[in-house]
Amino acid sequence: MLSVRDVVVKRAGRTVVEGASLALERGELTAICGPNGAGKSSLLAVLAGLLPAASGEVMLDDRQVPAIPAREKARLIGFLPQQADVAWDISVETLVALGRLPWRSVPGRPARASRDADRHAIASAMTAMELEALALRPVSQISGGEKARAAMGRVLAGEPEWILADEPLANLDLSHQQALAASLKGQADAGRGVVVVMHDLAAAMNHAGRVIVIDKGRVVADGAPEQALSREVIETVWQVPCQWLGEAGARALAMGQSVA
Repeated sequence: MLSVRDVVVKRAGRTVVEGASLALERGELTAICGPNGAGKSSLLAVLAGLLPAASGEVMLDDRQVPAIPAREKARLIGFLPQQADVAWDISVETLVALGRLPWRSVPGRPARASRDADRHAIASAMTAMELEALALRPVSQISGGEKARAAMGRVLAGEPEWILADEPLANLDLSHQQALAASLKGQADAGRGVVVVMHDLAAAMNHAGRVIVIDKGRVVADGAPEQALSREVIETVWQVPCQWLGEAGARALAMGQSVA
């Protein structure tokens, strides 16, 4: 279980998350939704142990996340930021392979995984993100969407117990959005905890098993997508008239004054 209890997060002296308490489970795809500036990314970074909480507890099972050594934490929690910048013009395959660094040996410590395990994990991640044809291409020569897929491949190659991703669908075309959403659901079905920040409410409704809605730093809804993203919640939080159309698993959100 990955959890926060009474967590307060401050940035530049301003409270961005206020009193959040959540318990997230392995084997579930959880979407965090909310308006711009609601505190979604800050909460995700706190869960990953990358941003300190001003107060409250962040726990992974029975351990405090800030106290877990960085190398071990990187094996347990894979994090994908909104902007996955690459400082060096390396190949796509090399970028994906960086996900194996937490498992490599360092002076005085043995490797935690064999070379065969590394190769298998990298190949699996490349396949999952449909990157095989781009393997030798320099990162500078691929599109923004392809870079986003390569960055997610790096996370998958690390084989973490938890995958935390901040808007991973944002730069992808429709086909790859669908493929990545299905891949994340598959990771959850395989027993990993998957927590994803999403702006696309229809994607959250159709793919997540649980949705958490944050507004002005507070959790205002938490539950099955049909409840957490009900018309009433959306109209209150996002302040737009709306209506859900279609069948379960293929919902579309219609918005505007003309919606009945």
